Amino acid sequence: MVSTGISSPVKGFLLLAVSLGLAGRTTELWFTGHGYNLTISQGHGAKLNCSLEGMEEPEIVWLKDGVVVQSADQMYIPIDEDHWISFLSLKNVERPDAGRYWCEAEDNGKKAVSSDIWIMVEGVPYFILEPKDLAVFPNASFNMSCAAVGPPEPLAIIWWMGEPPVSRKSDHSPSVLIVPGIHQDTAFSCEAHNEKGVSSSRTAIVKIKGLPYMPYNFTIQQVTSNSATVSWNPGFDNYSPVYSCTVQVSYDATAYSQLVSVPPFTTIVNDLQPLTNHSIRVQCANEMGASSFTDWLSFQTLESLPQLSPQNVHIVRTESGLVLEWEEVAPELENYSLLGYKVQWEQENITQGELFVQRNQVNVTSWDPRKDLTLRVCVTNSAGCGPWSDFLLEASTEEAGKQRQTHTRMSWVPMVLGILTALVTVVAMTLIFLRKRRKETRFGNMFGSVLGRGGPVIQFTAARSFNRRGTELMEATLDSIGISGELKFKLKDVLIQQQQFTLGRTLGKGEFGSVREAQLKLEDGSLQKVAVKMLKTEIFCSSDIEEFLREAAFMKEFDHLNVCKLIGVSLRSRTKGRLPVPMVILPFMKHGDLHTFLLMSRIGEEPITLPVQTLVKFMLDICSGMEYLSSKNFIHRDLATRNCMLNEDMTVCVADFGLSKKIYSGDYYRQGCASKLPVKWLALESLADNIYTTHSDVWAFGVTLWEITTLGQTPYAGIENSEIYSYLIAGNRLKQSPDCLDELYEVMCQCWITEPKRRPCFTDLRRRLETIWGRLSVLSASQDPLYVNLEETCGASAGASILHSGFGDESDCCPEPSQTCGATAISGDYRYIVNPGCLREANDWPQPTQNGEAQGLLIEEEGEEEEMQEDHVVINF
Repeated sequence: MVSTGISSPVKGFLLLAVSLGLAGRTTELWFTGHGYNLTISQGHGAKLNCSLEGMEEPEIVWLKDGVVVQSADQMYIPIDEDHWISFLSLKNVERPDAGRYWCEAEDNGKKAVSSDIWIMVEGVPYFILEPKDLAVFPNASFNMSCAAVGPPEPLAIIWWMGEPPVSRKSDHSPSVLIVPGIHQDTAFSCEAHNEKGVSSSRTAIVKIKGLPYMPYNFTIQQVTSNSATVSWNPGFDNYSPVYSCTVQVSYDATAYSQLVSVPPFTTIVNDLQPLTNHSIRVQCANEMGASSFTDWLSFQTLESLPQLSPQNVHIVRTESGLVLEWEEVAPELENYSLLGYKVQWEQENITQGELFVQRNQVNVTSWDPRKDLTLRVCVTNSAGCGPWSDFLLEASTEEAGKQRQTHTRMSWVPMVLGILTALVTVVAMTLIFLRKRRKETRFGNMFGSVLGRGGPVIQFTAARSFNRRGTELMEATLDSIGISGELKFKLKDVLIQQQQFTLGRTLGKGEFGSVREAQLKLEDGSLQKVAVKMLKTEIFCSSDIEEFLREAAFMKEFDHLNVCKLIGVSLRSRTKGRLPVPMVILPFMKHGDLHTFLLMSRIGEEPITLPVQTLVKFMLDICSGMEYLSSKNFIHRDLATRNCMLNEDMTVCVADFGLSKKIYSGDYYRQGCASKLPVKWLALESLADNIYTTHSDVWAFGVTLWEITTLGQTPYAGIENSEIYSYLIAGNRLKQSPDCLDELYEVMCQCWITEPKRRPCFTDLRRRLETIWGRLSVLSASQDPLYVNLEETCGASAGASILHSGFGDESDCCPEPSQTCGATAISGDYRYIVNPGCLREANDWPQPTQNGEAQGLLIEEEGEEEEMQEDHVVINF
């Protein structure tokens, strides 16, 4: 008992001493050693260390520029019980590894910080400014700029123009090359030298501006008696944008011109002569001058309505009835092809009959002589009926007049009876309503008897317990959905009332909604066939509807041949308390969407062979439409062949720019709780960070090109939607189909570059596709092979590859793990990479054709330069 009593105070004293000792030890936590500076060559390794004392089991954290270093290459070595050394290993040091490093440790709220270790990484020069592609006037002076940084310094810049250097004399960074002028397309690049090695910049192509090519697809539409609508596609602009076109009209030895500002490349030609043969042609101009005129296109205007009405119209009574006569109109007086005359007679404002005659008289029958008769006549031709003559009145007889008076008196009887019937009906409905209200307020009246006894005053109003009339519809108006006044004003010409169109058969149906055919009633009373996209009711909220209407007001202004014209939007009424259903009204496209058309051409009941020129024309139409949308700062977000429509003349229009949720489901994949996404068409940055820009539309355009070349095949067949991001981030891309031209596949690869800003814009893509389409057209016309590939190998230099592809960079294009090339400075990436991403092995490229004519056609635009030699890069470590 005594020993137990003594042991407890001893234990307490020992615990207190230990805790005081530990508390005292925290004040002695510190890092030993001094900071230092470390210079490392790029690609080499480094090992950093810091020494900590005063803690038995420390948690030492390494930081770089204030951010914790997440690296597995860290280790602790104990020197003593409370003395530890932490090591951090850096392998293959690159420029981003340079900076300030230090260690931190914490124990019971006390923190210790080591001295700083500064790392400087030396390597080959790093470009911060590279030469850019230009388009210049022939023999006009221009400048090229190039800048690079170290360390180590200093740097020397050497310029290259084509294959040889401009001068062996080096320049300091930044460097500006003043070029007095060139007369053909030329490649420029620069080299940066320091004591560690050499880096080569991207190759910039300087194009020579020239006259635009002759317009094509010149068509005439909507011909009337005095006007015609004409449209055309501009030819290749020769690196100088087309700003105007001239339409020239000729008829009967008379000619005049009309200047049109472009785009759009369409106009209405007025002041034409009716029923006359006309000829019309067009040319376009840029800052270099005007293109050649197209061939004359002839057409005939329609006949206009006659301008004269028959004169001296009179009535002759005969035994058999009435004969209406008038003076005959001479055809040469009107200069029309007169068909005859149209006669109309009425009684009591009701048309009793119409006759078409070719003579200047007519026997009038089927009329009541007891009533007044009015007659009139007009001249007709193929365009219709001209102005009517004045009404000619033929009065009734006196006996008929008496009967008419009696009849007039008797006509008051139905009116009086109708008024009495209406009054009786109103009184009956009022009595029924009052009786019903009295029955419903019976309990309220019972409470009224309490008032005389001094009870509480109770007011009671009966309410209907249910709606006897069934479900009430809430009229879908702009006021009922609660949007801003500014948006209401913008929607004045966009919103179409539901009563203006009649829905027809269903054209397509999917998870999100359906597309139905409809007849839209226009202001002049005519009907227009349209397509109405209707959404399901469970996939939107009030904010979605407001955003839907805001985008509709913006896109109503779109006016381009290759962009589907938005006719309007409508709101379908629903039961009270529920939001209206948005509907998108678009033009009816006879051939449907492009994806179905391509698929049916390959696997339909009657397959057809689509020429390469047709497929490239589809691509060019889509690119022109996307170029227009991007110029309006509009992002599509869902470009694919399923969202491109085929017009009656086989012109492709870009559609579905975000107004409606898509009616397709198989190509969309839901990530978590987010909405469904077309992942196989999305760019890497869209998949990773939900970022959508014009650059992400370019990526989707590349996938769309792949769909066209494969005639509607599914991209990344066999790969799950959830695996697409991992597949792409590993460097994989869609493979080239057997029938795909090499130049087209290079265009696709440029669209799939990982870095968004290095992808070409839609203007560059359109120019490239126009060049390819022009070559195919020329070769097809000369009955030569459709495509002749220039010789390329995996070891060709970056500059040579750029000259062939027409873009500024191919470093990120479709790397294949099985391909291996020598160490080469990849254009635009500033790094030395093994396997620069050649699309095929050298022996897989087609050999150049021996046909001199075809080969000359392809080499002519490249400036007939000799094949560029492989760049040799020196790397010193």
